[in-house]
Amino acid sequence: MNKLLFAGLLLALPLSLAAAPQSVNVPLPAPSATPSAAPTAAPTAAAAFAQLDPAQQRQRRSDYAAWRALPEGERERIRQAAARFAALPADQQQRLRAQFQAQDQAFREGWRLGPQLGAEFPKLHGLFGFVPPQQRDAVLAVLRQLSPSQLAQLALVAQRTPPQERDSVRSAFLTVPAAERDTWLKRQAGQ
Repeated sequence: MNKLLFAGLLLALPLSLAAAPQSVNVPLPAPSATPSAAPTAAPTAAAAFAQLDPAQQRQRRSDYAAWRALPEGERERIRQAAARFAALPADQQQRLRAQFQAQDQAFREGWRLGPQLGAEFPKLHGLFGFVPPQQRDAVLAVLRQLSPSQLAQLALVAQRTPPQERDSVRSAFLTVPAAERDTWLKRQAGQ
């Protein structure tokens, strides 16, 4: 399946699936409400949240935290994709949802990192899919600093790294100063 198709689907899900929160696997943006609509919208959202079972509430909180962690530029890209997705016919939306849900969970979860990292996450998963929780924020900060070409090089490094060397390669990468990352990536990727 085309990466862009899945990217568009995932990026559109936060807004288009608001009516079916149980099936949402991506962060939901805060709704933009007019001041006059805010008093009636908040109790409705709170009531809907209260109706969810504890696992669904945890998922929603996790989705929202992932959404808030994204840079604003990536959130805007997601909003635009959601608008395009919402404009599709209902049968096409459903077909895209089904295709996305049929994908491996690791693939789907990678898109929670946003459009830029989500596109490369299946390739980066070997090095960064199992980062200790205490390192997660630092790792994401470094990954979000990378250019698309650097991410592509890092994906190549990740794919070529044997499982027994992943921790040491990841640690080495994270210690490289930003000014030296291009050189390190090129050397590791054999370019």
